[in-house]
Amino acid sequence: MTREPLHGAHNATLSLKRSFLTMTMEQDRWSRVKGRLRSTVGEDVYTSWFARMDLEGVQDESVRLSVPTRFLKSWIQAHYAERVLSCWQAEMPEVHRIDLTVRSAVRPVIQPKEAPAPVETRRTPTPELRSTATAPVSANHDALGGSPLDPRLTFASFVVGRSNTLAHAAARQVAEGRRGDPVMFNPLYIHAGVGLGKTHLLQAVTWAGNSGNERKVLYLTAEKFMYGFVAALKTQTALAFKEALRGIDVLVIDDLQFLQGKSTQAEFCHTLNALIDAGRQVVIAADRPPSDLESLDDRVRSRLAGGLVVEMGSLGEELRHGILKSRVAAARAHHATFEVPEEVLHYLARTITHNGRDLEGAINRLLAHSKLNNRPVTLEMAEHEVRDLVRPQEPKRIKIEDIQRVVARQYNVSRSDLLSSRRTANVVRPRQVAMYLAKTLTLRSLPEIGRRFGGRDHTTVLHAVRKIEALVSKDTALSEEVESLKRQLQE
Repeated sequence: MTREPLHGAHNATLSLKRSFLTMTMEQDRWSRVKGRLRSTVGEDVYTSWFARMDLEGVQDESVRLSVPTRFLKSWIQAHYAERVLSCWQAEMPEVHRIDLTVRSAVRPVIQPKEAPAPVETRRTPTPELRSTATAPVSANHDALGGSPLDPRLTFASFVVGRSNTLAHAAARQVAEGRRGDPVMFNPLYIHAGVGLGKTHLLQAVTWAGNSGNERKVLYLTAEKFMYGFVAALKTQTALAFKEALRGIDVLVIDDLQFLQGKSTQAEFCHTLNALIDAGRQVVIAADRPPSDLESLDDRVRSRLAGGLVVEMGSLGEELRHGILKSRVAAARAHHATFEVPEEVLHYLARTITHNGRDLEGAINRLLAHSKLNNRPVTLEMAEHEVRDLVRPQEPKRIKIEDIQRVVARQYNVSRSDLLSSRRTANVVRPRQVAMYLAKTLTLRSLPEIGRRFGGRDHTTVLHAVRKIEALVSKDTALSEEVESLKRQLQE
């Protein structure tokens, strides 16, 4: 009667011993595999990518490994999958697959006096991230967390006009390039105001470049670049982040004017230099030319200006009409009966002059009103529905950079003179005029204006404003000069 329990306890002990031996053998193999990896890729690369990779278990023909971040997982899958697999096959020829997962930060507590748990139960892998080690690189480059792409923003939907012909041609040239081709101009820098098509062109380059799966094209907003760099610093994967960026064939950065932080800007500068020196393509968009990006280091601005700098101008009436027709055609793909009379298109193109987004918003309003009320689009309907988009008397938004450029041209000095500490008469008066215009034509505060004029104190700005106010009241020539500058800026 007592033999069965003893026999069961004996079997359990043997099973526990076998599990422990299996785990020990797997860990010994894993140590040897890591040694092979270290000797193959070198100490620096091994430390960056593989030091925090753990073995979860071996089963049949597959090996389960885990890393702490999705960034590491994606990059290892994309660039080192075959190498990891070959190192395992040197130890276990029967292994044909590597399953790489992202482990959770929380580990279950092992109670004292319990036998060691099997390796595969120590962490909770993320099931949806499970994939084979030979998985291809995705089009949006998950390894770096590329910014989302809008499927509508392609070259096919981009309307070309006089103000964007050069920018469009340059973007197409970049998109149609192949790996190994000489780079014609680097970087390609496109600048324009809001809603004039910069983002459309950059995303079109990304879609076209990734469609052939030959080159690695990565689209990032400046904000996403900053987030990725900061996250890499926090997770101690900064070296991996840098190497990942330098492995891109075409790097596309949008809204560069929002790039902030000295360390982030320094990293961007290093990445820019490394890619250009290696013959990789860089495409950048911002709302102003490189010389006006005051928050960036002089070296970065100089490198940006050394490529092809293209401005996308305001939308002419003919181009606005073309954009409206394109948006109507796109809407008709989902609403076959939607029609906009030609007289309505002409009215919209003539009166909505701000940017392309307002034009798209106008078509969306007409579509909604027509479908929800079951009424055809008429000129009267259009006049009513888009009245708030018609802003003929809206004053132009004037930027401090515009003021500095116009004043410098008027007084035959350089913009850097206005920002410098020079106190000669031929520089002091233009600088004071520029500060006065910045205070009267923009909503910027005195401290902000001071910062934009070479880091001056707000009291210096206040003195300049009061000085010019006093002079224009009694100096007719200066008063006429200031009024002329205002007209140039407001046109």
